Amino acid sequence: MEYIAERITIDDNICNGRPTIRGTRITVQTVLEFLSAGDSAKDILAQYPSLEPEDINACIKFAADLMKSNFSIKHVK
Repeated sequence: MEYIAERITIDDNICNGRPTIRGTRITVQTVLEFLSAGDSAKDILAQYPSLEPEDINACIKFAADLMKSNFSIKHVK
């Protein structure tokens, strides 16, 4: 198991290795999809009572940190 952040882990044996909120099977992607669909943090916490507000913030920070990476688009001819 790899701890990516204090609250985010990656374990090949949990959710096919997708980043999850530690101690749960709730993926970072799930939280981000709820947020992008317009759900509030309060809505998500009601849906997943095991989460804490800091977990949602950790998901947002995780995504923001990924965007700091350099990406290049390769054109294939």
